[in-house]
Amino acid sequence: MSELTRILNSPADRPGERAEQILPLVYSELRRLAQHKMAHEPAGHTLQATALVHEAWLRVNGPNEVRWNGRNHFFSAAAEAMRRILVEHARRKLAQKHGGGQARLDIDAVEIPEEQSPEKLLSIHEALDELAAEAPDQAEVVKLRFFVGMSHAEIASALGISEKTSKRYWAHAKAWLCQRIKENL
Repeated sequence: MSELTRILNSPADRPGERAEQILPLVYSELRRLAQHKMAHEPAGHTLQATALVHEAWLRVNGPNEVRWNGRNHFFSAAAEAMRRILVEHARRKLAQKHGGGQARLDIDAVEIPEEQSPEKLLSIHEALDELAAEAPDQAEVVKLRFFVGMSHAEIASALGISEKTSKRYWAHAKAWLCQRIKENL
């Protein structure tokens, strides 16, 4: 059992104690994931990787003590928090610059190294919410791969699945999202 898993599964003696123990263990990994994601954002992006990590930490840690079901649960929550932060940021930017309009998106043209416009990010976010209702495991793979930038090996480790399953989920989800986005536009 890793030190992180032990801390996540142990009760806290005082409020905030577990958070104090967890942050040093996960900060560098969260920062690395945020830097990877932010490296692919457009030039002049106002949100920095450090701010993304700190905001995600505040959301994941929250005012109430959370009972984590291990490392996978924690990193899934962190990935979801980062996703929501980036989506909220894109919505604010889109509302300010473009009056809230959305553009068409061909999901086949979207690759992780590509810069993401607010319009593309919102289109993917809406379709991803629909996918999560039908195939939550596949949606989780998309969140970790697309929004956090994890490799299939990292996703497999985080979700407790094989790397082959991660790749299969990614391929199916990408095709499903492309179809859904085309139908909705």
